[in-house]
This record gives sequence, structure tokens and C-alpha cells, in this order.
Amino acid sequence: MGAGAAFAVLTGLLVSTVGAMQATIANPTTNQQTPRLLAQGQKTLTIVFPSRADSTDLQNKANAVGAFLSKELGIPVVAQVGDDTAAVEALRANRADVAFLSSRPALKARQLANASLYLAEVRSTYSGRYTYSSTFVVPKNSPLKTQNSAKATLEQLRGKKIAFTSPTSGSGFIIPVAELVKQKFVPNRDRLDDFFGQVSYGGNYSKALQAVVRGQADVAVVSEYALNPPYITAEEKNQLRVLHKITGVPAHGIAIDDDVPAPTREKIINALLKLNKSENNKLLSDLYNSTELVRINHDRHLAVMRDALQVAGIEP
Repeated sequence: MGAGAAFAVLTGLLVSTVGAMQATIANPTTNQQTPRLLAQGQKTLTIVFPSRADSTDLQNKANAVGAFLSKELGIPVVAQVGDDTAAVEALRANRADVAFLSSRPALKARQLANASLYLAEVRSTYSGRYTYSSTFVVPKNSPLKTQNSAKATLEQLRGKKIAFTSPTSGSGFIIPVAELVKQKFVPNRDRLDDFFGQVSYGGNYSKALQAVVRGQADVAVVSEYALNPPYITAEEKNQLRVLHKITGVPAHGIAIDDDVPAPTREKIINALLKLNKSENNKLLSDLYNSTELVRINHDRHLAVMRDALQVAGIEP
């Protein structure tokens, strides 16, 4: 029996799964190491890593992060992989302590589980460090041109065919729809057909952009970082250009459940921040292409998304 398995048996560790999520226990470094958090009653830490389009082999990468955190915290760490909905449900049902979440699920996690974001991801493809832009993308040879105001630019889309990413996407639907409402082109998300000639949903960034490349849509709305591999090829990118962008979309972050005591929460945050160090950074970048984690205030960071949902008439 290995050291990690023996530790699990001796402590009576139970691993719960969420839906179809797979769980793997990251082992402490040695049996002799004194667990720093067990004294506070914390026997194991469960973290949910949502699957994303640009992440591959995520379970193994999540396990590696779990093993690192287990060593730092001195307790077993369970790494679970699922979608955002399962992550929020796991927090609500107290089956998880920590979850990597995008902005809308993070708002839902606060509403249902009183969990808060404490860290945000930084990517080299984000124009705002830990915020990014929602972009309206058109063919390079499109007659549509960027004008001197958002209203004048977006007015050109009247009667055009648009490909949104999905009805749940922040940058690919919620943020741009809120902008259309603010500019008084539509009253809410349910009246898009009154402005556009055709409304479709790609289902993901790649398919929304490819609808434009193939002439199936006049414009697509995606995150700015989707204009790069692995979402589209360099050849496809060369056929597209940005017509309009909306800045300030909050980056994905890390939420911690309110059941985690404040001293323990601070130790978790500090352990996660050690992923910023050069010797540990590959563990972080392998997950979701993030280069750094930064401390943020939940309410300030998510204000843009919260306001956009309200303006567009969408429940969090």
C-alpha cells in the first residue's frame, strides 16, 4: 500500500464525486509531515476544475496542481473535473471547498453557496491583464467599418446575420446583448430578432467564428482570445477582423466556499499564489493557459457581469 493510500485509510478519507466527475487524491509528501490544517478539523480539500474548450488532459493537470497544494497545505487534496454547473452545485452541497469559475457561475456560486472569488486568472491574451474584451468579428473584406462611436458602429448590424457563441456565454452573448440594450437597439435578450436579420449560436467560439469565415454569418461575437489557436487557425484568423470591442469582461477566477474558516482560506490563497513562482508556474499555465493569479474583490471584479445580466434581462 502506497503512502498516499495508507494515509487515506488511516484518516478514513471519503471521496465524493459530482455527477460524472472523476476524483483523484493528491498525496501528501510524506507520512511524517505534520498536517497544518488538520488541527482545525479540515481532513481534506476538494477543488473543482471546470472543463474548458482550450484545456486538454485536464484531469492529470488538475491532479498535478492538487499534489502541489497538498504538499503546501499538508492535507490530501481532491481534484475533480466537471462543468461550471457541477462546480457550483458541488459548492452549494458542500461537496467541494474551492472551484475555478468563470464570471457568471461565480455570481451563481455566491447566490447559492455564499462562495466568493478571491483570485483571478491573468493571461497573456487578455488586453486588461485580468479582464478581457468581448469582440464583434467580421470578415476582413466586410463593408462594415468601425465608426467614431459604439452606437454608430453597431447600427450597421441592423438586419445582418449574427452568430453568438451561446446563450450562456459572458463575452459571447451576455456582455454584447447588454451593450445592444444600452444603445437602445433591442429592449432585452428576447427581442434580438427585431434588430438582426438572423440570430444563431455557434455553441463555442470556434464554430461562431467559422460561421463568419464560411459566409454563414455577417458577424460573430466572441472573447478576444478566441482569435488565436486553438480556437481558430492562423489562416482563418487572417480572414477576420475586429469591428467593435467591449472591454472590462472579468476573467475567470477561483472561488472558496464560505464554510472554509478564514485562517484556512488564507492558507489556501497563499498556497495558490505560489503557483506564480517560476518554479511552479507551469502547473498553472498547463491548466488554462493562465500566467498568474492575482487577488481580487469579488463584488468589484464581477460588477461588469452583474450589471450586464441585469441590463439584458437575464437571471444570474
